[in-house]
Amino acid sequence: MKRRSLVAEAVRRLADAGVASPEADAEILLAHVLEIDRSRLVLVDEVADGDRATYDALVGRRAAREPLQHLTGRAYFRHVELAVGPGVFVPRPETELLAGWAVERAGDLDAPVVVDLGTGSGAIAKAVADEVPHARVHAVEVDEAAHGWATTNLAGTGVDLRLGDLGSAFDELAGTVDIVVSNPPYIPLDAWESVALEVRDHDPALALWSGADGLDAMRVVEARAALLLGPGGVVGVEHADAQGESAPAVFAATGRWADVRDHRDLAGRPRFVTARLAR
Repeated sequence: MKRRSLVAEAVRRLADAGVASPEADAEILLAHVLEIDRSRLVLVDEVADGDRATYDALVGRRAAREPLQHLTGRAYFRHVELAVGPGVFVPRPETELLAGWAVERAGDLDAPVVVDLGTGSGAIAKAVADEVPHARVHAVEVDEAAHGWATTNLAGTGVDLRLGDLGSAFDELAGTVDIVVSNPPYIPLDAWESVALEVRDHDPALALWSGADGLDAMRVVEARAALLLGPGGVVGVEHADAQGESAPAVFAATGRWADVRDHRDLAGRPRFVTARLAR
């Protein structure tokens, strides 16, 4: 079958199913099946019957709102590639901005110590280790399945990865850390209906829900960061776009922080809060 016709039909199926980016997803899936870079699809004229059948099955699964990254088995985050699949939160492009903030802060220091609380797939920790090779990076994840994915992704990076709760991790580092970074769960329990099917039905619950206001985990991160950071240390935490005021308020209310400010993503939506320990 002609490649153009095959992709056009896939785009229609995905669009009808409510997939947000049908054209991109259709092309990425075909490139995955053919084991070529997406940019080389223009060089393909005909798709063999066997590849067509495999592609049709993957498009059907994507139309059922299975995450694209679960189908390809990988996700891209800043300059690194991650293995992902069932049991781990798929990293989002928005989080690259928080990781970039951590990279910039670490890059300004001679021997930075960075802690990633709730690392999930290991995305932020791997990005920092990749872009700031002189940093000592520590990461923790409580979910065993996600920790398994992080173990794969952080192998050979030098990151100190542990299985444990972010609220009690790294006691031995108390007062010595320069940067704490976290993308914790932040969806309110009553926001079920508003969450995309790919997220609600496939990302692990531990990575999504965080109490009545979505800020339970944020409060835990705030307290842990205050313990771990040394004088003048900084923390950055992602939040929902509706939490542009309430998330910074978590830090401001304790009296432990200076320079509390919120940051917007590329779409202009509130996305993460940063603060400096005031001691």
